Amino acid sequence: MSYGANQRATYFRLATCADRILRGEDPANLPVEQPTKFELVVNLKTANALKIEIPASILLRAERLIE
Repeated sequence: MSYGANQRATYFRLATCADRILRGEDPANLPVEQPTKFELVVNLKTANALKIEIPASILLRAERLIE
């Protein structure tokens, strides 16, 4: 199970910053940003292998379930 920044959104922001730098903008002028989208991912295959029962409340909140 992991809870962290949405990787797709993070890569999009990275590409936007790289584009601005490649177009000549000074990197020192780019704002420092923190992630705004987070996701909960549960790996059910590993949980089953370790005989760990994941509560239904966690499963309902998960954005992704790996089976």
